[in-house]
Amino acid sequence: MRYITIETPGGPEALTLVDGPAPTPREGEVLIRVAAAGVNRPDIAQRQGAYPPPPGASPILGMEIAGTIAALGPGVESHKIGDQVCALVSGGGYAEYCAAPAAQCLPIPQGLSLIEAAALPETYFTVWTNVFQRGRLQPGETFLVHGGSSGIGTTAIQLAHQFGARVIADAGTEEKCAVCRSLGANLAINYKTQDFVAEVKQFTEGRGVDLILDMVGGPYFSRNLAALAREGRLVQIAFLQGAKIEVDLTLLMVKRLTVTGSTLRPRTVAEKGAIARDLHERVWPLLESGKVKPLIYRTFPLADAAQAHALMESSEHIGKIVLTVS
Repeated sequence: MRYITIETPGGPEALTLVDGPAPTPREGEVLIRVAAAGVNRPDIAQRQGAYPPPPGASPILGMEIAGTIAALGPGVESHKIGDQVCALVSGGGYAEYCAAPAAQCLPIPQGLSLIEAAALPETYFTVWTNVFQRGRLQPGETFLVHGGSSGIGTTAIQLAHQFGARVIADAGTEEKCAVCRSLGANLAINYKTQDFVAEVKQFTEGRGVDLILDMVGGPYFSRNLAALAREGRLVQIAFLQGAKIEVDLTLLMVKRLTVTGSTLRPRTVAEKGAIARDLHERVWPLLESGKVKPLIYRTFPLADAAQAHALMESSEHIGKIVLTVS
């Protein structure tokens, strides 16, 4: 098969298309002939040498795919050869074939293409577990998502809106803010010209928000605490502007705040399988009805993975970038 390898950790030019053997599915896995693979921020970090795959995972980049099941590993009875699925994987997605745990495979939602379906797993698994499970977002609460025009952001806006929350999002241009509003955000803040803490306080009449999903970290941490209401929750899923902070804990105590966070990739197949079942029951009907949808900004052939990474690093995109494989 053809797949993308990292010659030496570094910039997008480190990505090279090579030939090699296709993987063999292990116990509980299926082999997927990949039609499309999503591009995500952790792929950038892995290419740079800062985010190695978990033990036992494929060293090939790519954590979400869509395609057709080509072979079944021992013990798989939930799927059959020829099924079209999308899947969350710990690695191996930038390739013509990829092995995936059967428990982490979901059917292609009716009405979506394989390219659209490849944009679902990483973002929808991440948003569901962090916003609705760890963050405990409830109908009527106010939710702030940073980076509202990203793949995670556009997904979080839509799902929070559909489940009855008031949504605030921030983004870096007026065009991106307009997209956030079109997806269901009640308020979109241009973080380059506006102070999100002040805008949140004005929108909520001084109360603050109940939940924040943050990918920025660094200088945003203290500002997030200031923007939260009493009993508010902050869920940290990345730290694009730094992992280390100095913070005054007074607000945390006085407001009785909860700060949590998670990573998805190292979690067990059983844990990810449980998330998949929740998504199939609670979210797939919304996708099939058209109430939520993945936003595809641009696709690139597998051989042009370097261009896809350069686009992601530019932050010009709105929604998802996808590699087309076969």
